[in-house]
Amino acid sequence: MSIRGRIVVIDDEVNAATALETLLREDGYDVTRAHDARSGLALLEKTDADVVLTDLRMPGMDGLELLSRIKEVRPQTMVLLMTAYGTVKTAVKAMKMGAEDYLGKPIDVEELEIVLQKVLEKKRLLEETRVLRDRLTEKYDFDNLVGQSPEILSVFKTVRQVAPSSSSVLLMGESGTGKELFAQAIHENSARRGKPFIKVACAALPETLLESELFGHEKGSFTGAMYTRSGRFEMAEGGTLFLDEIGDITPTVQVKLLRFLEEREFERVGGNRTFKVDVRIVAATHRDLRKKIAEGTFREDLYYRLNVIEIHIPSLRERTGDIPLLAHHFLTQYAHANHKDVRDFSDDVLALLLRHPWPGNVRELENAMERAVVLASEPILEVSQFPTLRRPEATVETGPAAADRKAMGVAIPGSTLAEIEKEAILRTLEAVGGSTSRAADLLQISARKIQYKLKEYHQEGAVAARDHDETARV
Repeated sequence: MSIRGRIVVIDDEVNAATALETLLREDGYDVTRAHDARSGLALLEKTDADVVLTDLRMPGMDGLELLSRIKEVRPQTMVLLMTAYGTVKTAVKAMKMGAEDYLGKPIDVEELEIVLQKVLEKKRLLEETRVLRDRLTEKYDFDNLVGQSPEILSVFKTVRQVAPSSSSVLLMGESGTGKELFAQAIHENSARRGKPFIKVACAALPETLLESELFGHEKGSFTGAMYTRSGRFEMAEGGTLFLDEIGDITPTVQVKLLRFLEEREFERVGGNRTFKVDVRIVAATHRDLRKKIAEGTFREDLYYRLNVIEIHIPSLRERTGDIPLLAHHFLTQYAHANHKDVRDFSDDVLALLLRHPWPGNVRELENAMERAVVLASEPILEVSQFPTLRRPEATVETGPAAADRKAMGVAIPGSTLAEIEKEAILRTLEAVGGSTSRAADLLQISARKIQYKLKEYHQEGAVAARDHDETARV
């Protein structure tokens, strides 16, 4: 049986503390107890407790002073206060000092269970956020984002400009382009970096669950709502809420989200109390929201509220110049993670990577590199380690275009040096079966220059996609 949580009970009433310990142990908690504040503090020095359940009125050091000392030595430990002398004034003071909740004596067992579940869930989410934030602080520094192509450098520039603001941001791009990564970079480079970054995968949840996930719910508001639960908006207080695949949310959720963006307030599902929170919204989608607006499935007013700043994340096909850089980055990352002596990849692998259409974008490239590193038995990756990537199909050109390719396509005199260079590169590649390394030897230029020129010709539309694929072989 797994332990539901580690709890320290501190109460000078021995019988009450013993009964509470027995009850919580039967419910699956790991429980220890103490009968005065100083013993409780000594116990906390040896116990990494999730929750401290302490009496308010105790001889010597009372519960409020104990709360203050706990927050000094174990700031991540959640504290619940118990008392038969509860007043609103004392409760407010305790909450301001960092207590999670306030329970009256005698303890209501059902209420205690609900409060413990809520507190432990909050602690888990805060711990996950702290771990993620520690990792992201370095990982998502702008200097560590990978890419040198003009397309991605433009995105870096925009992200750097918008990060310090509190404006809503809409990230547009195909699946796998790294929209979440850029959302995290925006958060980590803002004044909110010390607060939570909370992600919600909107497409993964049905309407009722998504509404509850975002805004929370009150006990009994729907079947299965056994206790009151805070939503992601409350958990993201002071930080950033990342709404992934925002284009998939239903009209009901759209209305509530629009209200928050306009008034910065909401109610939990099934509740009447209005909550106000300071949360920045970063949303992302791979869908065409303008098309969904025209179809009547997405609110135009919500679109403009979300789209204060729109950032288009280019597909990998739009930034092919970054493929070698990204491939080396992932190779180094997964070689280190898997303790493999893998240092580079062959020219044939580079040609394969440049030729593949990457429908899954950067995520697909990362997965391919990880798989290759794991399968590798030599320091240099070879094509055999990339079984899922598309190989070129043999084609036979016919018609006028083929005839033109057989004859000199430029006139001398009458052509510019750039046109002559292009013809020389393309015809030499054709003659050597598309090998950039052999073409480079014949032309006495670097293979990298040929690869750069091929990308340039493709962007100009001078080389068809099929031709570009065929001539990218190394």
